[in-house]
Amino acid sequence: MKEYTLNDLTVGEQAVVTNIECRGAMKRRLIDMGITPGVKVRLHKIAPLGDPLEIKLRGYMLSIRRSEAKNITVSKEPEA
Repeated sequence: MKEYTLNDLTVGEQAVVTNIECRGAMKRRLIDMGITPGVKVRLHKIAPLGDPLEIKLRGYMLSIRRSEAKNITVSKEPEA
């Protein structure tokens, strides 16, 4: 399966987090928000100017910057 970053998803697409590429405080912050390997995420919407992204994971909505999304590797799930 080809791997993408969370930044590559289009609205409505669902994927599974496979890796978090950053280190230190940023990685800890993403993990604290629930973004961990194996979690399913869906890109819900994109702000009018393109940043931030709103994703749904673990039953809640989360807004993250594109710069953070570029550090989150995901594998897309096939459409059901």
